[in-house]
Amino acid sequence: MRPGDDVKLFSGTATPDLASSVAKHLGMELSHGSVSRFPDGETRIQIDESVRGADCYLIQSTCAPVNHNLMEVLVLADALKRASAWRVNAVIPYFGYARQDKKVQAREPITAKLVANLMSTAGVDRVITVDLHAGQIQGFFDVPVDHLTALDILGGRLKEDDLSDRVVVSPDVGRATEARRLANHLDLPLAMLYKRRTSATEVEVTHVIGDVQGKRPIMIDDMISTAGTMRRGIDALIRLGATPQVTVAATHAVFTPPALERLSGEAIERVIVTDTIPYAGGHDAVEVLSVAPLLAKAIRNVHDNASVSSLFSG
Repeated sequence: MRPGDDVKLFSGTATPDLASSVAKHLGMELSHGSVSRFPDGETRIQIDESVRGADCYLIQSTCAPVNHNLMEVLVLADALKRASAWRVNAVIPYFGYARQDKKVQAREPITAKLVANLMSTAGVDRVITVDLHAGQIQGFFDVPVDHLTALDILGGRLKEDDLSDRVVVSPDVGRATEARRLANHLDLPLAMLYKRRTSATEVEVTHVIGDVQGKRPIMIDDMISTAGTMRRGIDALIRLGATPQVTVAATHAVFTPPALERLSGEAIERVIVTDTIPYAGGHDAVEVLSVAPLLAKAIRNVHDNASVSSLFSG
């Protein structure tokens, strides 16, 4: 940032290393504040420096523990707004509660819209996020949303490998657009799985659309939660003649059990994810790329009123 710019970066407790890396790329230091809990578990926030008239960015993924991390964002935003910050920008690399973005059955909530309303009520003026589970969630907010993508980061890493006999595979219809963008970026063919969800955590792959015979798949998704979709998709691809040398790429490493066990099969060569969610390790095949440079550029462009879409290759 330019010397004298009144910009403040704050971090919650969910992604402190990512926040520090973003600050480093911006040539700044994180602003001072403390996050603690009252004895009954309520979130307590204290801002330790003046933010009056400042352009504030609070960096926090709403990953596990989801409810606590979400409350940190809301309470931080409220504290900054009440301290007369000029603008409160919520930088949420991983936006939780995004999987319920529509009513599939009767009497279900739309939690993505609920969280969007909560952030607006708390005083958030802008949201910067990475690879939403569904693009239409941008429309749930009554404030501007800068929807970044890590496809260029993942694609840049994949280009370093031998891409001969590779095929990009979308795990479902919902990710087909992103998979096509990656396939175009890598100049590779595209295939797609058609799945039927049997429960909230289980899916069944019924069809594979595209030619995978003798090809090494690159499976791309926005997140890996239990890895059930990935595991069944890989099994279906291999049954249809795909080479058992699979690369899995995803933005958000949610990794709820038994995800790492499911990703330990011999057919999986590499799992490439980003640091939108902290990864504690434990799996040799997992490679973590950083979105800090992307977030830093987005923050700089937002503050300078420059284009954010210019950060994407198209």
